[in-house]
Amino acid sequence: MKVHVLLSPLNADELYFSEKTTVVIDVLRATSTAIVALNNGAREVIPVEKMEFAMRISGGQNLLGGERNLKKIEGFDLGNSPFEYTEEVVRGKSIIQFTTNGSKAVVRAKFSKNLFIASFLNLSAIAEKLTELGEDVQILCAGSNGMFSLEDTVCAGMLIKKLSEKNPEIQLSDSSQASVILADSFAADILKMLRESEHGKELIEAGFEEDLKLISEIDSVPVVPYFDSDSLKLETEEKGSGEEK
Repeated sequence: MKVHVLLSPLNADELYFSEKTTVVIDVLRATSTAIVALNNGAREVIPVEKMEFAMRISGGQNLLGGERNLKKIEGFDLGNSPFEYTEEVVRGKSIIQFTTNGSKAVVRAKFSKNLFIASFLNLSAIAEKLTELGEDVQILCAGSNGMFSLEDTVCAGMLIKKLSEKNPEIQLSDSSQASVILADSFAADILKMLRESEHGKELIEAGFEEDLKLISEIDSVPVVPYFDSDSLKLETEEKGSGEEK
């Protein structure tokens, strides 16, 4: 298994991901929030690249969730805090997600053969799934407006470390090795790292410090969200629906 980390979505176009196995990471906060929403019973999360498209396809039947520059978008039902996506709010619902970075990164990787999302919340579950597949892996960090993001890269490094535990013969690209070095430097205190990151500081200033605490809880939501037919779902849901047919 070879693992490569893309430190920004700008490092590859959509066709680059064709026939590849990809994991998208946007720790603060899109993938973390989608993971929580699906775990709380959302039917699916539909990531979109443009806010206008999100509003156009909502049709009044789906929940609109997301943010622009940390703020809930006018006309949307929900922002981008995982605390908003409670079971009472999301169970059985389709959620259209637009965010500054994360939803765009998922759309960028939509042609992947296998596409998953990860954050600190589900690292071990994703590592287990990738090991089961045995494919080469592309880890796409959503970054921040096309730039490097510390928290996404540390998360990528921690995912690689978990993969290495399962497969000592794993091969790492230069960016993967750099991600592991960062993970080794910060893994002892993820919450501290989040608080001191650029985006983390912005979230604290905007009143979302509790989000950082929830998002720092490693393996607290052990699910495997995968992308299929333009939406993110839980793997167990697909298996369940298959058994019913």
